[in-house]
Amino acid sequence: MSIRERLSGNEAIAYAMKQINPDVMGAYPITPSTEIPQYFSTYVDNGEVDTEFIAVESEHSAMSTCIGAQAAGARAISATSSCGLIYMAEMLYVAASNRLPITLAVCCRALTGPINIHNDHSDAMSVGDAGWVMLFAENNQEAYDNYLQAMRIGEAVSLPVMICQDGFITSHAIENIELVETEKVKEFVGTYKPEHYLLKKGEPMAVGAFGMPAYSMESKRQQAQAMIDAKDVIRKVSDEFARMTGRQYGLIEKYRMDDAEEAIVIIGSSAGTARECIDALRAQGKKVGMVKVRSFRPFPAEDLVDALKNVKVFAAMDKDDSCNAHCGPLYAELCAAMYAAGVNGPKGINYIYGLGGRDVTVDSIGRVFAGLEEIAATGEVGETYRFLDVRE
Repeated sequence: MSIRERLSGNEAIAYAMKQINPDVMGAYPITPSTEIPQYFSTYVDNGEVDTEFIAVESEHSAMSTCIGAQAAGARAISATSSCGLIYMAEMLYVAASNRLPITLAVCCRALTGPINIHNDHSDAMSVGDAGWVMLFAENNQEAYDNYLQAMRIGEAVSLPVMICQDGFITSHAIENIELVETEKVKEFVGTYKPEHYLLKKGEPMAVGAFGMPAYSMESKRQQAQAMIDAKDVIRKVSDEFARMTGRQYGLIEKYRMDDAEEAIVIIGSSAGTARECIDALRAQGKKVGMVKVRSFRPFPAEDLVDALKNVKVFAAMDKDDSCNAHCGPLYAELCAAMYAAGVNGPKGINYIYGLGGRDVTVDSIGRVFAGLEEIAATGEVGETYRFLDVRE
C-alpha cells in the first residue's frame, strides 16, 4: 500500500532521494532549494543512506563533483535554483556532452535583476539548450513522482535530467501526497550499471576529451539522437510507473481538450489555477481547455500538434521572457512545431506572465481566455506578444 503523508515539495524530493539512496551528492545552498540538501544531509548523518555528501564552495563545484562521481560509475545528485543554476551552466554542458545521467532537482526562481527570490522559469529556460532532459511538476506529488522516474529515464539514454518545480509555490507549500514504499522504489529504479566508467578495471578511458572538428559534430549528433530517443523512454517509464502507482504521466497532459475551441498551453504550478478557471468557464458553456507541458526537453512537438489540431485559437503561457522583442521560449518552440507539421488551422498568441513571482489567479487566466474568445469570434489576432497583469 502507498504511504499517505503531508510534505512540502522540497521534503518530497529529499525523501525520494533517500528512498533511492544514491552514491554521491554534491551540494551548495541557494534559496528556495536549500532545504533539499538540508533534509538529505540529515538522512546521511542519521545513517539512513549510504550517500557520500560533499559540501562544496559553489554550485559550479557541486556539478563538477557530480560529473566526477558519475564518470567514475556512481549515481550522483544535486539541487539548486536561480543564479546557482546559472553558475553551474558551464558544467551542465559538460555533463550532458559526456553523457552522464546526473539527476538535478531545480526549484525554479527568477534570475537577477532586479534582485528577486520568487518564482518564474527564467533560470530553467536559460539552460534549455544545455542538453538535459527537463521535466516540470505541477504539484508536490508530481515533483516526487518525476524524481522517482528521473534516473530510469536518464540512465536509459545516458543523459542528465532536471526535475523542475516552482520555487516556494510547491517547494515550500505542504500538500497531501502518496509515497511509494521504499522497497518498490528500489525495485523500480534498479541499480546503476554503466557499461563504461573511469574505475572499470582493464578498460582505461578518458572522460571529457578534446573534441576536434573531425569528431565533434558526430558527438553532438549522437547527443541529439539520445534526446529524440528520450521521448519514448519517458512514455515507457511513465507507463511502468502508472502500473505501480495508478498515476499516469506522459510528455504532456490534456485537460478538457476533447471538444475545446480555445486552449492554453502552460508549464508548472499555474496549471492548477488554470483548471479552476476552465471548470468555471465550462459551467458557463464555453469550450475551453488546457495542455500542460511536463517534458520541456525533449520538446513534445508531435504531442502538442496533435492536442491543438482542432482548436480555433491557443495561447502559449511563458513564465519567462526570451528578451527577443518577439516571444517567450514555449511559444517559439510551439510555433516551430506547428510550422514543421504543416498545421495552418489554429491561431496562436503568447502571454508572458508571472515574472518575479507576480500572482497568477483564476481571474488572470480568465482574462487570457477572454482574449482568445475575442480572437475566435473576430478572426483578428492582433498583438501576439502580450504581457498578463502588468501595469503598462
